[in-house]
Amino acid sequence: MEGVVMHPNASFWRGKRVLLTGHTGFKGGWLALWLQRLGAEVTGLALVPNTTPSLFDTARVSDGMCSRLCDIRDATAVAHLMQEAQPELVLHLAAQPLVRASYRDPLATFSTNVMGTANLLESLRGLASVRVAVMVTTDKVYRNLEHAYPYREDDALGGHDPYSASKAASELVIASYRDAFLAQQGVAIASARAGNVIGGGDWSEDRLIPDAVRAWQAGQTLSIRSRQAIRPWQHVLEPLAGYLRLAEVLWEQPELAGAYNFGPPTHEAATVEKVMKMASSPYPYCATSYQINSSHPHETAWLALETAKARSVLGVHPRWTLPQAVARTMDWYVKQHAGADARELCGVDIDSYESNE
Repeated sequence: MEGVVMHPNASFWRGKRVLLTGHTGFKGGWLALWLQRLGAEVTGLALVPNTTPSLFDTARVSDGMCSRLCDIRDATAVAHLMQEAQPELVLHLAAQPLVRASYRDPLATFSTNVMGTANLLESLRGLASVRVAVMVTTDKVYRNLEHAYPYREDDALGGHDPYSASKAASELVIASYRDAFLAQQGVAIASARAGNVIGGGDWSEDRLIPDAVRAWQAGQTLSIRSRQAIRPWQHVLEPLAGYLRLAEVLWEQPELAGAYNFGPPTHEAATVEKVMKMASSPYPYCATSYQINSSHPHETAWLALETAKARSVLGVHPRWTLPQAVARTMDWYVKQHAGADARELCGVDIDSYESNE
């Protein structure tokens, strides 16, 4: 499939029963909107949004789906909801997703990301309706040696900070449930590793673009850390397209279950400072308005992913370059701040992505 760019297939998703965890979050909100547009019957499982504002509220994500509030750490509640929904496909995005928050509350991070994942997988045992589950982890699951080397799916797992360690541990849980229980039940289980996504509607703390938007819209100085840290930045629709395509392929070829990386070409990995300067164009008076915050815990300095497996097996190729991704992201925030409808702005980006504009 190398060289063939695959799009999410509306005819596949139309009418499919999908259980989506984490739909009140940033990535989950975008995915819920996309699934609705594809015609899926979506049931969401998540906590209330943890930011104000949130994409879930501003884009009215709950319209056109069944939105259920549930803590992924509550095994009984998760199992009950799964029995009610009887999904054919499961997309698991619910998580404690922030590195710095994991330092503040490591136990909540481990219980959500490890035991929450185990609870969800346990709820699939004996569930006759389900055929595919895509479990989203992160690009930070690898034992990072700080080498200028893109990590492959078979590289060693690890994690210095509690967030990375919790996601690496969840990968072991996913593999165990796949091998010990769910493969023989006929359920194809895959893990999807991506990170450093940008896009409109993210108001999380301690993330570059949301922090920049808050500072610049208020005319304040942006505080950044690790300005030379290199990350595989990508628009949020890029990994989401990968997750959808992965689920479609596993439906027909469950033997392809396993781990998959999703990210930009290695040469597009960029520093925090470079992305910050690219993002500042709508706020020219802020182009140099930032300060370095050196008071922060350890974070990886260099991270990139090798995505040859996703390209060759799934036909997944990035469509938007880094400059395009940053420009679309900032355009979303500028227009939304000026009064444009957030749900419509997301729809415009999804349409543009699908048509490869």
